[in-house]
Amino acid sequence: MLRKVLYIDLSSRESWIEERQDLFEDWMGGTGVGIKLLQEECPAGTDPLSPQAPIILSIGPLNGFFPVATKTVATFKSPLTGELGESYAGGRLSLALRFAGHEAVVIRGRAERPAYISINDADVNVKDATSIWGIDAQTTGVILREHETGVGRRSIIRIGPAGEKLVRFAGVVVDTYRHFGRLGLGAVFGSKMLKALVVSGTEHADVPDARRYREVYSRLYSTIVKTDVMEKYHDIGTSVNINVLNWLKGLPTKNFILSSFSEGEKISGEMFADNYLFRRLSCAGCPIGCVHIAALKSAFSTHHEFELRKVSYDYEPIYSLGSNLGVSTAEGILRLIDVCERMGMDVMSAGVVLSWATEAMERGLITTKETMDIPFQWNNVEGYSRALESIVKPPNEFYSALAMGVDYAAKKYGGREFAMALGKNEVSGYHTGPASIVGQLVGVRHSHLDNAGYSIDQKAAKRSMDPEMMVDEIIKEDNSRGVFNSLVGCLFARGVYTEENIIDALGAVGITKTKDDLQSLGRRIFEEKYKFKIQEGFDLSHAHIPKRFYETVSTLGIVAPETIEEMLRQYKKKRGWGPG
Repeated sequence: MLRKVLYIDLSSRESWIEERQDLFEDWMGGTGVGIKLLQEECPAGTDPLSPQAPIILSIGPLNGFFPVATKTVATFKSPLTGELGESYAGGRLSLALRFAGHEAVVIRGRAERPAYISINDADVNVKDATSIWGIDAQTTGVILREHETGVGRRSIIRIGPAGEKLVRFAGVVVDTYRHFGRLGLGAVFGSKMLKALVVSGTEHADVPDARRYREVYSRLYSTIVKTDVMEKYHDIGTSVNINVLNWLKGLPTKNFILSSFSEGEKISGEMFADNYLFRRLSCAGCPIGCVHIAALKSAFSTHHEFELRKVSYDYEPIYSLGSNLGVSTAEGILRLIDVCERMGMDVMSAGVVLSWATEAMERGLITTKETMDIPFQWNNVEGYSRALESIVKPPNEFYSALAMGVDYAAKKYGGREFAMALGKNEVSGYHTGPASIVGQLVGVRHSHLDNAGYSIDQKAAKRSMDPEMMVDEIIKEDNSRGVFNSLVGCLFARGVYTEENIIDALGAVGITKTKDDLQSLGRRIFEEKYKFKIQEGFDLSHAHIPKRFYETVSTLGIVAPETIEEMLRQYKKKRGWGPG
């Protein structure tokens, strides 16, 4: 199997393909290949919104071959944090790249005018997008579906107005209901005048031993569909965690002022499923159907005329635009999600920015002068909707600051002690204890998915774990997820893809690895990512932790600063970064 990288230069409108067998042999694919290509393409100090800053999309050796190996990795320099940007998306993109014959795509330069890229096998065209520049992300998808070929195999990824306006937490919509959401990839697209990317192909991928491949595939498929290992993701989905975390006092509420929401039942996953669930969808190559779509009726005239908006939801947007803003109705949350979807911005960052601004207004740090009379008040869905649109098209300095992210806004207006970001990335929806805080802080992209610290806290609630034990678990997850994300599988299936099953699956497509090889790969990928982070200025020893984390009770009680300090000391020691 040839391992190829497609290079596209928007400035010259040229493209070429390079065989990079050595790169894939050393770094597997996905996130491993992504970080190495980023190191090659992005010199130290590169402005993330300059033509020189690359966009790298990569898949792994299991994509297109095995169930739930459905993700594509985007690697870039983040305009939000100024260091490593990494985001994952499902949909059809990984399968489309496999059909097109490219395991990685590197996009350089900047187009002279709005453009989109069409990739069909080795045929690459940079096309004019002037007519769709300024149009929302959902409508853009509709238009491109009418104009581009490849029905059934193509993937259409695009930005909305937030990316065009360089909102630092703008995302990229992938096939309508999936996203490269975090860390501002949409702004990087916008800086390149790149509205969209359409990928399709007709190539056929062979396996060296068809009998072995069928045996491994059947075993994995049976585990996925005939056991309960992934059942929860199909049923209510991740939104089931609203009630669970609310009961555990781990559900961030009103900007982490509280860790439980008195009206949590009204926005629970069960409430959404009973009253708003319209259908479930799957990413290409996945039998689960974990994408939950709500039906939202929206009036467009005063004469009882309505349109049906279809809005995807899961735990994180319900937290960020729900409990975190004191929004107590499912309909209100769906309306805010819909604004973010149309504008093309990350729902987690958007919610955290709004919650900081709401508390800042309560404390008198900002007034209606800054907000231009938009009321930042808990549970004010209409006010929040207007604010989101003002962030995308800022009418003044205040909204321009919000568009830069919560850490930037708090430095300008005050209130950094309750600006809920770690590593400058707005935090996810867990206040479970110290492992969640440390996990997001040390994580390569400052995400709860880097090492699942929130899950480690919940383990600690059931059995005693000292700080060192928690750190050991964080490091183990850091490394193992680096391997899994080089394949590239959906993290929902991590319980299916054990080391043994990974080795068997790789063997079935002609790649021989041992457990030691995988463990070494995980460590090396982590180290390369941290090299890039440090090169771009990240310093764990001076990273800011908002005081709010120490003030609000968590699942494990009040978190003591000394516990965090000890865990960070242990982490640095175990990583070989000095005595701690």
